[in-house]
Amino acid sequence: MQPVAPSCALEFRARYSETDQMGIIYHANYLVWCEIGRTELIRRLWKPYSQVEKDEGVLLAVTDVTLRYHASARYEDLIRVTTTLEQVRSRAVAFAYLIERVEEDGTTTRLCTARTGLTALDRAGAPRKLPPDLLDAFRAATEPAS
Repeated sequence: MQPVAPSCALEFRARYSETDQMGIIYHANYLVWCEIGRTELIRRLWKPYSQVEKDEGVLLAVTDVTLRYHASARYEDLIRVTTTLEQVRSRAVAFAYLIERVEEDGTTTRLCTARTGLTALDRAGAPRKLPPDLLDAFRAATEPAS
């Protein structure tokens, strides 16, 4: 049986402050939405990211970002961010994102697909291994159910 990558979906309304002069969501806000999804997935798989930093002394630095825009979002659109744990290595982790607009009838429109790569750092900024408990939580989430 093939493992299933863990994911989570969050929904929220696009805020007025996120729009640009053209009345559409400013492109950089999609990165913020990715962060919201990523930190929520980490919370659901293990513990809040703030606790990861505080208790484990590990910082997850974004080292790679890819975004592809497919359609525009506007103020008050219902947005769904689906975040998926894509890859886990001893010092790095990668997440994939699907950002969609949820229409009144329940259909969706793909707005953006994205991927981020993060590397574990210690407080001095040097690369380090991910905490064993975090690795275990990530790996356990990707193992097939028996």
